[in-house]
Formats: sequence, C-alpha cells, structure tokens
Amino acid sequence: MAMRAVMARSSLATSVMVVATCLWYGAAQAQSFGFSQPLQDRSAAPGVAAETGEEDAALDPRLRRQVVAYPTDEAPGTIIIDTPHTYLYFVLGNGRAIRYGIGVGREGFTWSGVKTVTRKAEWPDWIPPQEMIARQPYLPRFVAGGPGNPLGARALYLGGTAYRIHGTNDPSTIGKHVSSGCIRLTNEDVIDLYERVRIGAKVVVLPQVGAPTRAASAARPSARGGERMSFNAGSLPALY
Repeated sequence: MAMRAVMARSSLATSVMVVATCLWYGAAQAQSFGFSQPLQDRSAAPGVAAETGEEDAALDPRLRRQVVAYPTDEAPGTIIIDTPHTYLYFVLGNGRAIRYGIGVGREGFTWSGVKTVTRKAEWPDWIPPQEMIARQPYLPRFVAGGPGNPLGARALYLGGTAYRIHGTNDPSTIGKHVSSGCIRLTNEDVIDLYERVRIGAKVVVLPQVGAPTRAASAARPSARGGERMSFNAGSLPALY
C-alpha cells in the first residue's frame, strides 16, 4: 500500500509538471506570435482598404477594374490615359486591355503627351513640387509614406515631368477632375497596376479637349465623361 501511495504521488507530480510546462510553452508561443507581425509592413496598416477590397466595392461599377475590348496599335504593356472619360488602359494586346477608373487633373491642370515610366516606388514619400508650393504655400514640405500619404500605396514616376500615376487616400475622387495633373487610382488598383508595369513602359496621355485620336475613339462613351469638380483648397488629397 505504501508503495502504491508513493507511485500515485509521483504520477500526480509528473502530471502537474507536464501541465505547467504546456501552459508556459503555450503562453510563450502566443507572446511570440503576437510580436511576429512585421511592424514596418505598411500594406497591413489599419485603414488601408487596398488589402480588403473595400475601395473597389464602393466605386461606381464603370470605374471598377475590368478587362475590356480595346483595339489599339499600341504595344502590350503600354498605358493609355483617357482623360475625358477618367479611364486608364493597360494594353494586353489582341484587342484587349485592363481598364481602371482614375482621377485626373482639374480644369487648367490637364495635359497630354507621350511619356515613359522611369521609376516605381512602394508607399512613396510625398514632396510637393516647388510650383505647387508657390500656388499653395500652406502645404507641408514633406509627408512620409504610409496610409495617410496622398500618394497612396504605389507610385509610377513619369520621366521629364513632376507627374505621377499613384494611389490615393481619398478614393471618392476617382472618376473626377480634381488633381494638379497627376493620375490617381484606388490603392487596390494602383497595387495591381504596379505589378504589371515595367520601367521604360510607354504612357500615352490623351487630351481633355480637341479632336479624338484613334485610341480615344476606342474608349466606351460615358455620360460623365466631361464632368468637372469644384476645387476645395482645404482638401489635401485634391492638390496633387
């Protein structure tokens, strides 16, 4: 009987040690996992709808990313900005393109021409050009990259200009004429475009007014094509 009592106590002690060890290991693992998230991964920062698809769901259906028929002589990989209809086309070839809804320059700030993508950046910092500061001296001189930055999640820089194709922290401006000449997409769409576009890609920006070009005539007409938006000087996202 005494031997059995000793063995029972020994077994109980062993069980307690095992349970305690498991509880300690589980707590340690939970603590480790709690710190395993990359703190510098801005794409996972709270409020970035690019990771959730919320931006796309809120868009007018015509402005949502989609593959469309788009006959053009431009080579696959070319970007065509249809300024009047607020569309960006990424040419796939074989008469097809991916169409994105965009925000474009407000009245007096639209432009046209052929440029090249010379740089790409993820979560870029924003440094307003001197011409913009001259017009709006109250602007910050530097805004670090992140969800609150008006350039959004990605930027494609157009060589020889101060213009960029970039994301936005205000998706309600997509489909409108609001910027100082830059082309903006939702963060979700600019991330998608960023992965497709290569350095050196050709960018064709169609004029707001004038005779339609071959590429412009291929765009589907829109009742909102000539819509203007009044400029609100107090709205930072509408400035760039």
